[in-house]
Amino acid sequence: MRILVFIVCLFSAVNTLAYTNLDSLWQIWEDPSQADTIKCKAIDDLIWDGLMYSNSDSAIVLGKIFYAYAIKQNLDKQKCTSLNALGTCYWVKAEYITAIDYFEQSLALAEYINNTGGTASALNNIGGIYSDQGYHPKALHYFKRSLALQEKLSNTNGIAVVTSNIGAIYKELGDLEQALKHGQKSLSLYELTNDQFGMAIELLKIGSIYASQKNYEKALPFYLRAIEIREQINNKHELVSALEMTGYLLSKMGRFDEAIKYIEKAIKLADEVGNKRGYAISTMVLGRVYKEYKKFNQAIFYCEKAYGLLHDLSILRQQKNACNCLYESYKALGQNGKALKYYELKIELQDSLHVTETATRLQQMEFAKQSLADSIAKAEEVRLVQEAHEEELRVEENTRNISLGVGAFLFLLAGGIYSRLRYVRKSKATLQVEKDRSDNLLLNILPEEIAQELKEKGKADAQDFDMVSILFTDFKDFTAQSAKLSATELVREINLCFEAFDHIIEKYNIEKIKTIGDAYMAAGGLPVPTDDSVKNTVLAALELQGFIREHKTANDALGKPAFEMRVGIHTGPVVAGIVGVKKFQYDIWGDTVNTAARMESSGEVGKVNISQATYELLKDDPQFAFECRGKIKAKGKGEMEMYFVSSPINNQPS
Repeated sequence: MRILVFIVCLFSAVNTLAYTNLDSLWQIWEDPSQADTIKCKAIDDLIWDGLMYSNSDSAIVLGKIFYAYAIKQNLDKQKCTSLNALGTCYWVKAEYITAIDYFEQSLALAEYINNTGGTASALNNIGGIYSDQGYHPKALHYFKRSLALQEKLSNTNGIAVVTSNIGAIYKELGDLEQALKHGQKSLSLYELTNDQFGMAIELLKIGSIYASQKNYEKALPFYLRAIEIREQINNKHELVSALEMTGYLLSKMGRFDEAIKYIEKAIKLADEVGNKRGYAISTMVLGRVYKEYKKFNQAIFYCEKAYGLLHDLSILRQQKNACNCLYESYKALGQNGKALKYYELKIELQDSLHVTETATRLQQMEFAKQSLADSIAKAEEVRLVQEAHEEELRVEENTRNISLGVGAFLFLLAGGIYSRLRYVRKSKATLQVEKDRSDNLLLNILPEEIAQELKEKGKADAQDFDMVSILFTDFKDFTAQSAKLSATELVREINLCFEAFDHIIEKYNIEKIKTIGDAYMAAGGLPVPTDDSVKNTVLAALELQGFIREHKTANDALGKPAFEMRVGIHTGPVVAGIVGVKKFQYDIWGDTVNTAARMESSGEVGKVNISQATYELLKDDPQFAFECRGKIKAKGKGEMEMYFVSSPINNQPS
């Protein structure tokens, strides 16, 4: 069993709540009267309990909202928590490089603020990523660091989790003695805290180790005790797998009638709780047991049924097992034609599995490449710091004697000027605070280059730019959607979207121009033109649409209204400068602006619509895919060539 599966089961069960309680968690998060820590706990629980494993894309949106709030409120511990949640979301999606990046950010921050629990958690999660990728020695390194911290905290459950993960690594490495040792230690710790969910998982893991050694008699009591615990805590979803595993074990012991009863119970329970995967796999296992029992007609009935279910769920490995069961059963009955059919299907599935495994290996290679690059970068950083430190020591050594010689004289002078120095420093500090405040306010209104020109000359001249990419966004049916929200909710929703837009625009070095109601305007290529401004503007537009799509998914899951958006881009010449003398702002003018607005209004929801001019500048870039729309009538412009642009490399599914 993979460590990820273990952690998923553990947290999902520990925090299981009724769906109605998810609404109350959201209400707590949105309640401005609640303390920051309570609000953050509510959204963290909502991510883990409501969406982490059922809708990880929506969980990511909430995780980013949580992180932004923690930054805004300067809550360091909650920053660690939100980064950990985001890492786990991407782990669930098998996006390992992104996941480990979030975990490492959480680790760095936790270490910086001396949050030992957060450090231990991040180390454990990083170990889990390396384990999933097959880098067992590195995984052990992180697990053991995590374990040391959990022991320092005397966190019994934390020690149990990490100890169990270490045991799973040893099992993967074939060291079953160490795997059992760690499994039994983990079990005893769960028993100490009466953590029944953890106990059940560890019992099955220990039993599976004995089963892999074909010591079925020793494995059986562990399986049976796990069933007993899951029945006591009414953990029906996890009980399905325990019943199925026990039934299969009994069949290996030749106790077929008992085995069939356990597996039939698993199938019935899976059907009751809507566990489609458990239902399909248990049905397939029942067919295999009948085959071993040499009751081939029953084996064919259940394996054919299971094959259809598994095919619908795209579970390749178990489909292959079902086909093998059917092949051997039909062959045993002398029905060679049907046997051949399932043999060929088995070979096809084997080929598909090879393709899947190859893709997994390629992903692991990419992960290893990225990890190596990160390690080299960190090593270089350490080397540079070390060199700087050694140079500093040499300088200190050269100046020490001089310092000693003039030290006494300086000491005498210090007493005379100390009071004056304090006064000067205090005055300078006050002036610096006010200057910084003024500079920050100016930079929040104007581009840095324009602000600098304004400070130096008292004015900023208008400038001509030959090639600027103008981006417009607009929410679909804004009036109708806003009618569903209170004024406070409407402002909060727009602000949330535009804050995210600001971060994306800044990421791609695009200049925000202004917002006009529910419209957002930005420009790439000014006030400092760059060669990649057109490309960056389109990339920013695609990411803006991606954010709106994810945010809508999250709101839909919560039954809340959400906006959909059109985006348009045109590239051409503009004039840019400062407007007015009071409440002044940096603005742009020209026909390019009007054309960009027409690109937006002539676009479609969820799409990025670009002009012929923008297309010509990007058409040979392999990072983009284009859909020619032909000539579209644009208000005041007549018919214009337009294109939808997308990024086949980075696009998320709608």
